[in-house]
Amino acid sequence: MTSRAVRTSDLLAGHVDLDVSCLDRIYLNGYVPNLQVGGQVVSFLASRGFPIPSPAVVGRIGDQFRASVRSFADNNKIAMVTFRKGDRKIEKMAPYLARQAKTGRPGVAAIGWAQEFQWVASCTTTPAHGGGAPHFGWSRAERRVTCYYFYVWDDEFGPAFVKIGSYFPYPIKVWLNGHEWAKRQADKAGIGWTALANGFATCTDPIGLQTICDHLGPVQIQAFFDRWLDRLPVPLTDQDRAHGYWWELSMRQIEVSRTIVFDQPRNGRAFFEALAADNLDLGRPERLELIFGRKILPSTTGVFATRVVTRGVDVTINAGYKHSRVKEYFKEGRALRIETVVNDSTDLGVKRRLVHLPELQAKARDVNRRLLDHEHVGRGCVLASPAFERIAQPSVTDGRRAPALRFGDPRVQALAGALAVTAHLIGGLSNKTLRPLVESLLDADYSRAQCCYDLRRLRLKGLIERLPHSNTYTLTDDGQRFAIFYSKVHNRLLRPLLAANQPPAPLEVRQALRVLDNAITDYINDARIAT
Repeated sequence: MTSRAVRTSDLLAGHVDLDVSCLDRIYLNGYVPNLQVGGQVVSFLASRGFPIPSPAVVGRIGDQFRASVRSFADNNKIAMVTFRKGDRKIEKMAPYLARQAKTGRPGVAAIGWAQEFQWVASCTTTPAHGGGAPHFGWSRAERRVTCYYFYVWDDEFGPAFVKIGSYFPYPIKVWLNGHEWAKRQADKAGIGWTALANGFATCTDPIGLQTICDHLGPVQIQAFFDRWLDRLPVPLTDQDRAHGYWWELSMRQIEVSRTIVFDQPRNGRAFFEALAADNLDLGRPERLELIFGRKILPSTTGVFATRVVTRGVDVTINAGYKHSRVKEYFKEGRALRIETVVNDSTDLGVKRRLVHLPELQAKARDVNRRLLDHEHVGRGCVLASPAFERIAQPSVTDGRRAPALRFGDPRVQALAGALAVTAHLIGGLSNKTLRPLVESLLDADYSRAQCCYDLRRLRLKGLIERLPHSNTYTLTDDGQRFAIFYSKVHNRLLRPLLAANQPPAPLEVRQALRVLDNAITDYINDARIAT
């Protein structure tokens, strides 16, 4: 285009000090794969020398584990902290973690314990009949059991915790922070940085820092897990491990963030406020399809809506997809933070085991990128005058005449509205998918020939591209701006102003128009011109 549209990248250019993507909070499940059904429980107890799968044996193992935790705390002079309902655990443990950090050595800062509901093995007993032996059956049930939180300070990850349930099959939870890991690796690499709460505010080597963030994956996380299971008291023994009974990690909640730090707070604040005001419909299914790259069907579960949370002067925009969500907010008055929070990896078509973390991280980063790209179009929908003239007036492209797409023409407006609706279609658009939408918006007959003619002029104007070897088209960046600009100006400006002399137009506008109408009438009367 002779004079291209204003885009978000233009608004950011020259005002960004740092742009980095990184794994943020990492919450994992630890489970024993071959202790998930009743028959496996029987096999496990048999491997320990108990041919009868009695719940008394399982209870004995739990008692031994709880005793080993108390001995571990006493021998190492580690505080045991009781968690009560409503306690914010990280706040309660913060002083202990700070004390351990000051020592400069890795170690267990404190052990928290609480009664919590967990999915554990549940035994049913059938009483003996006729002098026979009782029968035991094992299944899974949600029970309230004692859980131990080992809050640790790690050389690689800094603050973290490992939570172990005290009842069979001893579920584990692991919490880590990717930014904390990246900070320590940056120190080792000699890269200078300053903190932005949970992230980076400045960095002397942004490319090096991004390379470090890209390197965090299953290998480093598994090493952390193995390192601490060797140091902590656990209910399973080395003999159990030799028989194949040991924990594996799966993804429970993964946060992938992108942080864009502005050179001056006012630039970032103005930019974010404009984005927030222009994207309050972010949670619509058609937008989430585009952002998450997933098809939303009528049968898809979940509530698709935008949720705006305000704390003081800070605003957070949330848009949910199934069990996951993407959120956007302005961090500490100087950085735009976009976070994709994946609570179920299958939402993005990824399996749950830890080995699939790189695939999940790549897809979550794509969600963050597509969100900002989508906002590029919404925020940068201004068409400069030469570009507007090229679209709204007849032109010649590669020797072929490209008919005009005149603003205000009912058919062109219906076409722009249909393109804005179909912009989310990942597979593209065609005559078959576009024609019913234009016909409904036009409220008149719209033939296949008319649709072919419109597709041709859109293509010649560079607003759509044909996919190879098909009759399917995709919108170009200019096409998205055309659709949004024509629709926005017509629906938000032109139509309200043309109907501004009656409700629902604001009273101030109606009064101003009445004054203007009276002034013009008086001017005509003074000129003695018959009306």
